Amino acid sequence: MGMSLLEYAKSSGLNTKRGTIIELFAKANSLLNAMTFETVNGSGVDYDQEAALPGVAFRGINEEYTASAGVINPMHDPLKIAGGTLDVDSALIKMFGSGVRAKHEAMKIKALSLKIARMIIKGDSQADPKEFDGLQRRLVNDQLIDMSGDGGEEDALSLITLDEAIDQTEDPTHIIMNVKLRRLMTQASRSTTTGIGAHITETIDNWGRQVIMYAGLPILNAGKDNTNTDIIPVTEVAGDAGATATSLYVVSFSDGHVEGIQHGAMDVKDLGLTDSGVIYRTLVEWLVGMALYHPRAATRIWNISTALAVTA
Repeated sequence: MGMSLLEYAKSSGLNTKRGTIIELFAKANSLLNAMTFETVNGSGVDYDQEAALPGVAFRGINEEYTASAGVINPMHDPLKIAGGTLDVDSALIKMFGSGVRAKHEAMKIKALSLKIARMIIKGDSQADPKEFDGLQRRLVNDQLIDMSGDGGEEDALSLITLDEAIDQTEDPTHIIMNVKLRRLMTQASRSTTTGIGAHITETIDNWGRQVIMYAGLPILNAGKDNTNTDIIPVTEVAGDAGATATSLYVVSFSDGHVEGIQHGAMDVKDLGLTDSGVIYRTLVEWLVGMALYHPRAATRIWNISTALAVTA
């Protein structure tokens, strides 16, 4: 059973520093805060994904059933190696104390967590074999809904289409979008003419941050990655209009659906002074990946315009 990063940080066997590191990961991005992570052995996780059920029927007296079998696709999601080293000049430690290393470590941890958050959505092992595949790469067929309906120019997000995506997702837990689309949702909720307001509520996350909800599902801001680039941009290719659209994702971050996988707690190693004798080096590394256990564990709506108001 997977655990959230915060639950993992509180589990027994983790020293104080490592627990603090994991909490920093969870706080850096709402996707990492919401996702559960399963600890696996070996190079990744192997599982069978149901593709089609076997046939069943009624039969008459003296008739036989037609033999059939279901379709099961064997799947493998690998662990990838993510991390980096950081260097702090010994002179800085002399001038400002040992706490300067902790500040630099926190910056490295934040950068790594934002990089992994981007992979959850945009990871593409074909473009870069070092990455794990994200939701955009994995979602096809019925789990991919075109907001325009015909592959043409992008259109305003409609709540009926969002409802369709929620219905299309097995046990949904969250909705993920960029902050601009989320603002359009809250703007529509304040309008007396759209009738959307009754469907938008608010809650507070683990860190006391306000989170809006639609149909009981928290709306997560995908945020920016380690290069300060929107993880879900408003520059996606959209039908006839060029790169001006965006997407949202309805996802089930739960056991047997969409889960992070890890080999264990991330490593934070003090490598001490380098051979030069003037640089202190720290290694941060995490064997991490993502598994989509159920074929309907997430749904993407693409070709959404952020220039138009959300409609009912």
